[in-house]
Amino acid sequence: MWVRHELQVNGSVGKQIRFKRLVEPDSGASIVVALDHGMTSPRFLEGLSDTRARISEAIGGGATALMLSRGSAATYCDAFAGRVGLALMLTASAAGDPRGPRVAPIGSVDEAGRLGADAVVVYVALNGEDEREMISYLSAVGEACAAKGMPLIAEAEFPNAYADRDSMPVNLGVEYLRRNARLCAELGADIIKLNWSGDVRTFASVVEACDRPVIVAGGPVVPDGELLQRMEGARAAGAIGCSVGRNMFEHRDPAALARALSRVFAAKWSADDALAELEGSVSAIVDGGRGQAPVRTPERHGSG
Repeated sequence: MWVRHELQVNGSVGKQIRFKRLVEPDSGASIVVALDHGMTSPRFLEGLSDTRARISEAIGGGATALMLSRGSAATYCDAFAGRVGLALMLTASAAGDPRGPRVAPIGSVDEAGRLGADAVVVYVALNGEDEREMISYLSAVGEACAAKGMPLIAEAEFPNAYADRDSMPVNLGVEYLRRNARLCAELGADIIKLNWSGDVRTFASVVEACDRPVIVAGGPVVPDGELLQRMEGARAAGAIGCSVGRNMFEHRDPAALARALSRVFAAKWSADDALAELEGSVSAIVDGGRGQAPVRTPERHGSG
């Protein structure tokens, strides 16, 4: 069992207040639901067709924060304001670039403050031709966050969020995650979001390398049991929570899936117990007259 890092954030009173709105007060767990995929996915994802419903389901399931764009934050603020934290995305993905996906800065810490955000989020991709620019941008955001009292969530992930992990070059394995996570910590990240490395031991080594609170990415759409086992493993390795997108908003019962994630991190349930409750909720939907629940097709790619 690895020791979980104490929940604390260095900086101003404003940063500390906002940070506490991102976590569940009793357990210190952070359940982030990512609904920003309209800016990152190379194709439209049907689960986002009714974003207002997904927000309601996420909150009902125990989410502590929503990861949103400026457009969604403005459109749906009445659905979440005062009920859950807002983590504003400052980057999008130029998925149509012929060289491959590129991180595109799209916002500022000042704008996040005006929108009432509790954190900003930057996707950090290294090992590309634009690594120098990526590092400079992250550093500038980290400096602005320190000055403005805004927590910074750095997504220290693989360069292509929608690529199969098994197809990544060998230099994009655990050591890539360790390097990326540590760099993000050095440049001012308060929470670091990480790809699942494949097992508890190696994931714990990444957590230890960055010495910051860590949340694990949900990754591709996978069977519920596999997802929850990954979450339990990440918790055992020291993660304080998760950031899940497609596995939640493309689920047949998004609220129940969010609740299962909360059970694992906030209530410290086992994956098996959380899965049993989740399956009961899904069965109730089918038996309750809403028809056969759609079966999700595992994607095996992507980060969250």
